[in-house]
Amino acid sequence: MTTPIAISFTETDLDVLSAAQGKLALIVTPDNKLDPAARRVNRLTKGAVARLTESDRWADADEGECVTLAFPAGLAAEALIVVKLARRPDAATARKAGAALAKAKGEAALTLAAGALTRTAELALGLALRGYDFNDHKTAENKTVGDAVIMASKPDDVAAVAAPLLSVAEGVFLTRDLVNEPSNILTTEEFAARLAAMRDMGLEVDVLDEAELEALGMRALLAVGQGSDSPTKVVVMQWNGGGAEAPLALVGKGVVFDTGGISLKPASGMEDMTMDMGGAGVVAGVMHGLARRGAKANVVGLIGLVENMPDGRAQRPGDVVRTMKGDTVEVINTDAEGRLLLCDVMWYAQERFKPAAMVDLATLTGAVIIGLGHEKAGVFSNDDGFAGGFLKSAEAEGEGAWRMPLAPAYDKLLKSAVADMKNVGGRTAGSITAAQFLQRFVKDDCQWIHLDIAGVARVPEETDFAPKGATGWGVRALDRMIRDRFEAG
Repeated sequence: MTTPIAISFTETDLDVLSAAQGKLALIVTPDNKLDPAARRVNRLTKGAVARLTESDRWADADEGECVTLAFPAGLAAEALIVVKLARRPDAATARKAGAALAKAKGEAALTLAAGALTRTAELALGLALRGYDFNDHKTAENKTVGDAVIMASKPDDVAAVAAPLLSVAEGVFLTRDLVNEPSNILTTEEFAARLAAMRDMGLEVDVLDEAELEALGMRALLAVGQGSDSPTKVVVMQWNGGGAEAPLALVGKGVVFDTGGISLKPASGMEDMTMDMGGAGVVAGVMHGLARRGAKANVVGLIGLVENMPDGRAQRPGDVVRTMKGDTVEVINTDAEGRLLLCDVMWYAQERFKPAAMVDLATLTGAVIIGLGHEKAGVFSNDDGFAGGFLKSAEAEGEGAWRMPLAPAYDKLLKSAVADMKNVGGRTAGSITAAQFLQRFVKDDCQWIHLDIAGVARVPEETDFAPKGATGWGVRALDRMIRDRFEAG
């Protein structure tokens, strides 16, 4: 697993600044006030810091941006990075500054003189999140990436605040690794094995095989994978950090590769379907983060693992399958397989764990990308309070999300002549009818959110906190929601 750079916190020592190796970073406020470290470096560089802060280049920089001076005279460092940041920034700006610092840092070691900055832990989170590079399958020798040392006025206090944030960052990295991994490596068996290894972190992990799934009646899930040589599995991860309360259930779609089945996708872009397990990747990342930070909450993560292939045994358009709940589904399009997986795993989650609430995540529809692009995930829910709480958490973490409608009027699009429902409702309102399908498998007493993350799980351009590719979207928002709503005080 790719791990974030090591970040340590230490007392401010002005005497070490001149000899710091790699890159040295300072913080200067937008009104050009220099703290003791900046004043010391300004003297060492014969006024270079002051000249920079008086320049148009500095004036044009936004708060949270960095300006780099290469090979500064008077310092051993190969570069001096000056961060434009108020002493009391908001969390979002501090994280943005940390991400900018990560890009400026590159592979070098970093020493940051943060002084009395009030959001140093948030800056460290941004630094960790943006310092990601997936290179497991590049044959060139991996380059060593230098660690970061952050000097602060109260390093022990900063470290205590930063520790749970950096634990969540590890979960984000796990999610990114899983989504970026090619499908010939991340098979259903390999995925299950990686999750089973999380027992070492204190998670209870069960792996259900096809015989057990057949006995449970998960025929809709099994139908998706019957054309693949890769066995279908369900992985159940339990974190019991709370009391006797009912758990939150997180359910993830884990289609390790999606050809579309008999309803074959176009060849162009099919290579991107390695990311169709994005929902499962987020669930894994959240569970990893909860275990690493010792969350005082009960959370169960359930992941359906399957591969959708066009084989002689594959399900066909027109087939009728019976779900674990007992409802029948006419399969109109075998490329609408995610909802067949989720409906069985969601029903199993409710039957076995009687959760207080349930969230499912899936790269479910292309329609949500048409509607929301790559900026926001689609949020569907049967409970306004639950949905509002999640949206608040997502906004606080800077992870875009937008509430989408559910209504009985959409159900008529799923009406089947030969079964209880169809698995698709046509092009009209495609992401809504998919959510409407899933809602039929949510019990009346269960608060539920469906997150369609097709547009945000992997993006074509870099973001503030991630390079091009997998983002890890949702790990931070769900972790914050768990802290705010489900964690014991």
